Amino acid sequence: MLTPLPSPASNPRHVSLIALPDAVVSTLTGIFDVMNAFALMDVPDTSGGVAVPFRLEIVGEATGPLGLASGVPVNVQRAITEIEATDIVIVPSVLLSPTGWKKGRYPALIAWLRTMYDRGAVLCSACSGIFLLAETGLFDGKDATVHYGYAGAFTATYPAVPIHPERVLTISGVREELVCSGASMSWHDLVLYLIARYAGATAAQEVARLFALQWHQDGLTPYLVFEGKRDHGDGDIQSAQQWLDKHFSVAHPVEEMIQRSRLAERTFKRRFTHATGFAPLDYVQRLRIEDAKRRLERTEASIDEISWRVGYEDPAFFRRLFKRTTGLAPGAYRKRFRIPDFARP
Repeated sequence: MLTPLPSPASNPRHVSLIALPDAVVSTLTGIFDVMNAFALMDVPDTSGGVAVPFRLEIVGEATGPLGLASGVPVNVQRAITEIEATDIVIVPSVLLSPTGWKKGRYPALIAWLRTMYDRGAVLCSACSGIFLLAETGLFDGKDATVHYGYAGAFTATYPAVPIHPERVLTISGVREELVCSGASMSWHDLVLYLIARYAGATAAQEVARLFALQWHQDGLTPYLVFEGKRDHGDGDIQSAQQWLDKHFSVAHPVEEMIQRSRLAERTFKRRFTHATGFAPLDYVQRLRIEDAKRRLERTEASIDEISWRVGYEDPAFFRRLFKRTTGLAPGAYRKRFRIPDFARP
């Protein structure tokens, strides 16, 4: 629920879009273009205030050209040392190295972010930009989201921050001043949210229509890919997982795993749950749903046939389980994720 906003500002709100060497160019420039649409394109004034609600600047530790993660340079328009106050700060997606996020590389940026926060700025991250913002300590104990592919690395780096990779957007803080968007292109949702918050819902709808943007109203759960934990060090359970990878569709996979392991049933189930984080039956169901997702995406098989092939004789049960797991009914999932006819060979 949005906090009621004061009357429209008489001046555009200043937005500081941070450029740093780890930043992803598409997110940075995409956010800039969409939020700057009021100044560059014919977007109707629906805010009741100024026709241009935002004044954007690409800011960084120093002005001038800056090579981003892909090697493409952007021009940093203003140094953070010159900015005493700003209304909104946005950290775009960052690309993590194979060794993960290394803290302590941007002390000046971290100090500036804390100062801007203390002076009333709303701090926002797109996708993995939360890795930089979390270093301020301001998100400790506050809900946040990140690309689901980086969720494990984020939790290992910032265990004090509750992370929800299935969420498109998280809004935290007593004045809703900490805002994060989830995986990849959900920066669309972040920008549309900010436009709705500061320029009104109608303005957000106009911008969405202009750029053909869509809210991810079903969340990011449909995009998540289940990968069972393998680095737990329990050899017996790893063997069971390897067997399940190819035999999850058999009639009674849990009973067969227990028999193959030669462990007592209670012992096996306890060790399996401790090692993987899932009870054996839940783990089997996740594997079956993942296989069903691929079949829905890549084949023309009926839903009833897919249900049977992944191990369910009752298609109605399969449909309920699929929706509970992914957030979408099988037919809706197929419609969203299958390759469109015009893109097929």
